[in-house]
Amino acid sequence: MSDVAKSIQKWHASFKKGTDFDSWGQLVEAIDEYQILARQLQKEVQASNSHDFTEEQKKTLGKVATCLEMRSGALQSTQPQDEFKLEDLKKLEPIIRNILTYNKEFPFDVQPVPLRKILAPGEEENLEVEEEEENAAGAGSPESFPSRVPGTLLPRLPSEPGMTLLTLKIEKIGLKDAGQCIDPYMTVSVKDVNGIDLNPIQDTPVATRKEDTYIHFSVDVEIQKHLEKLPKGAAIFFEFKHYKPKKKFTSTKCFAFMEMDEIKPGPIVIELYKKPTDFKRKKLHLLTKKPLYLHLHQTLHKD
Repeated sequence: MSDVAKSIQKWHASFKKGTDFDSWGQLVEAIDEYQILARQLQKEVQASNSHDFTEEQKKTLGKVATCLEMRSGALQSTQPQDEFKLEDLKKLEPIIRNILTYNKEFPFDVQPVPLRKILAPGEEENLEVEEEEENAAGAGSPESFPSRVPGTLLPRLPSEPGMTLLTLKIEKIGLKDAGQCIDPYMTVSVKDVNGIDLNPIQDTPVATRKEDTYIHFSVDVEIQKHLEKLPKGAAIFFEFKHYKPKKKFTSTKCFAFMEMDEIKPGPIVIELYKKPTDFKRKKLHLLTKKPLYLHLHQTLHKD
């Protein structure tokens, strides 16, 4: 079997695996599979030295990657209008299987995924070894960040009688190489025990300043569900992200989370864990043994 045939067979198997997970309701596994396959197809599209596929075939593969991302996004979204249905995605199976002979019009009006890095879950941690120098260059000098990331923070929900809303002020995060982080921001999400989103995901604006080993945010995040409506075992996740100019992508450096029994008014300090983010909280590894944490302040609003 030729290398091209092997690649197509592998993509088809991955596609089937993802849609099977999807139809069985194993959404986290389906999302992972879709993102991994989208990454592989994108890699093929971007390979300048590859003559295995024509430019038209590469364009089609790019459109398939777009649809995989759309389905992955739909599974993570709480907005019904963002829906890209499983039955829509399944229409692409014969296209992947017969990519070398496919000559019909693509069934959806989409464009190939832009030329950028799509990172499969956990893949980014292998792209670059993090600097482990104790005295990180730049740490110690107060510096302001440009506000290039506007953030996607949402307003507080309307109050309901007998219901409690939570405002989380992200005050600062302690990192030994705080001075080296470019355009740092925080992604906040609320997940159930299986890692499925319960709320819209929110990004903070870029941090306001860095000082010594701290990056300061001083920003309020409104949790988009009344606490009484959150299921048992839910947790609030904080992913610290920063831009890597050499690799030209935004990377997750570490994450932290709060469980429901930790929600109480006042300040709280939570531990930082190594990436990739483990939304199921099964395999957790502390980022550092040093006393560096995420500093938050909680405010409860009850009508």
